Amino acid sequence: MSTQFELEQPVRTGGWRVLAPFRIREYRLLITAVSLSIFAEGMWAVVMALQVIELSNDPTSLSLVATCLGAGLVAFVLVGGIAADRINQRSIIIAVEAVNLVAVSAVAVLGLLDLLRIWHMAVAAAVLGIAAAFFFPAYSAILPRILPAEQLLAANGVEGVVRPVFQRAVGPAIGGVLIGATFPALGAVTVAVLFAIGLALLVATRPAKIAATEPDPERPHVLRDLREGFVFVLGTPWLLWTLLFASVFVLVVLGPIEVLLPFIANDRFEDGARMYGFVLAFFGAGSALGALSVSSWRLPRRYLTVMMAMWSVGAVPLVVFGFTSSFALMAVATFVIGFTDGAGMVIWGTLLQRRVPTAMLGRVSSLDFFVSLAFMPVSFAIVGPLSKVVSMQTIFLVAGIAPVILAAIAMWAAGMRRDEVANPLR
Repeated sequence: MSTQFELEQPVRTGGWRVLAPFRIREYRLLITAVSLSIFAEGMWAVVMALQVIELSNDPTSLSLVATCLGAGLVAFVLVGGIAADRINQRSIIIAVEAVNLVAVSAVAVLGLLDLLRIWHMAVAAAVLGIAAAFFFPAYSAILPRILPAEQLLAANGVEGVVRPVFQRAVGPAIGGVLIGATFPALGAVTVAVLFAIGLALLVATRPAKIAATEPDPERPHVLRDLREGFVFVLGTPWLLWTLLFASVFVLVVLGPIEVLLPFIANDRFEDGARMYGFVLAFFGAGSALGALSVSSWRLPRRYLTVMMAMWSVGAVPLVVFGFTSSFALMAVATFVIGFTDGAGMVIWGTLLQRRVPTAMLGRVSSLDFFVSLAFMPVSFAIVGPLSKVVSMQTIFLVAGIAPVILAAIAMWAAGMRRDEVANPLR
């Protein structure tokens, strides 16, 4: 029984395999809509930060808004994963895009009418965070319904390149240039237009034709599924300690980058909006190049050691942000951080696929996403007020050095060096 579209067309094995999914209409519409949404999210990161700065030039205000975004995402990510398994994925994706459009349009209209307030931005951020929690599980689940199995790797590769390029590079850069030349409300209008086009493309897709199947009376209860996932993680040291490291890493690193970096750019550069966008763009470019570089070679023999080194030593350049007013140094530092982040993520994704049993992969991946981001809203919430009593230099010094110490503890506690030798993947 086929659940895909247009699979009666023969799939050629020659040429660039990464282009094979584009032969299918539904995928073309879907990835175009997703790319526009990712681009819009990249612009929104700059629009949100600079709009808050225009309303209230206070890191605490941006902490509040960013915290609402993170809290919405973290609070609903497990719900989103369950919904993707039990509700039509196309309907979820269309609903999410419609919600994104309404939220950003409201910000745009209020901004143009000079009625926008910080609490409006906080509510919009929370709504966008909740929407994101439902979008990504649904997108992952819909791909096997519209593509043959042999094209899934190519489709995931396309999304893996599109995301850092559009969300972390092109989107922030264009957003910074646009707002630098105009004003934040116009940036919100542009983001809303991108979401509207994406919504139109998603509505144009056809529902997947899935053959009716008998209900499974033995289907496990949702809570039992989650409990089994937790038990597996707790019983797998390399997995448990990597997730613990990632949680504290997010707590220490993400807040300074997302909340304080916009203020640093605004204070140290004459054209702060444009420079902030370009700094984020270097991160995106580095992340994409890091992912492509690692995926072009065989998995490292010492894969756990290399992965942890990428994430920990790769964070050291964060120290630069506390001490320099040189855009060139900031750009290089951001590129290095992005490169190591992207490279580490490729290794991590491969480890989950190769060392986690297939029957547990969905639950473990959901828990990975949840646990890794659990401290994101906390990081956003505390770094703004903290910056009033602790210098920027100290905050970024800790953000750059702490991951190295944390990684060393995690590797020792989990016995990662012994584990990777005992479980070769080459």
